[in-house]
Amino acid sequence: MAFLDSIDLGLIEFTFFCSVILFASIVRGFSGFGFSASSVSLLSFILPAKEIVPIILLLEIIASFLMIPSIWKKINWKFVVYLLLGVALGTPYGVYLLSKLEQNITHFIISATVLVFAGLLLSGYKNTKLNLNISKFFVGTVAGIVNGFGTLAGLPIALYFLIIAAEPAVIRASLAALFFFTDFYALILAYFNNILKFEVLYRTLALIFIVPIGVSIGTKFFKESSKESYKKYVLYFLIIISIFGLIRSLV
Repeated sequence: MAFLDSIDLGLIEFTFFCSVILFASIVRGFSGFGFSASSVSLLSFILPAKEIVPIILLLEIIASFLMIPSIWKKINWKFVVYLLLGVALGTPYGVYLLSKLEQNITHFIISATVLVFAGLLLSGYKNTKLNLNISKFFVGTVAGIVNGFGTLAGLPIALYFLIIAAEPAVIRASLAALFFFTDFYALILAYFNNILKFEVLYRTLALIFIVPIGVSIGTKFFKESSKESYKKYVLYFLIIISIFGLIRSLV
């Protein structure tokens, strides 16, 4: 098929790609993050990270844009600004790592760290004393580095929000707003590091209509969930993705 030839994917690979993006969009609509964590780990079976990351960045921007009208009043802009400052500092270094370094090692470190913190949170660990501007900036910097080489900024930031016991609606809204800016920034850097190519745009156009469907389904699930169930689902999701990432980095 000419269409599949233009995006350099077989029919089975393209079907798998669409299924992953639908699942990731549902996760994003529910939690406000997790699109990248879901898709990068799964799509790494059929494409290298350098080809996956720019596609996910474009789709993340679309997902955030779709969510913003319904979450605008819940966004904590103080959180977003300080996190953005850190992300702006860390992202260029992360994109540089993406273009130069082996991904398995960095993916292993991220997955192991998230697994440990998610385990602590399931045991009831909280620390509201970490709700400081300097903490937000530090977490943002770490998230920027992670976002640059793996589009996984949502993992450390979501963990931070849960540790300081932020409200689910604030977590979801602030993450969606934050990623609209961080992914656009990372995409620009990806272009200047020769990672964003025309093939990426073709593949993204083929998937663009799946994202609104998934986000709508995820949003419906969020509205029907309680505060405790939201936290539980997010933590279990983080643990599953982290374990999957650990296995993938060792294979």
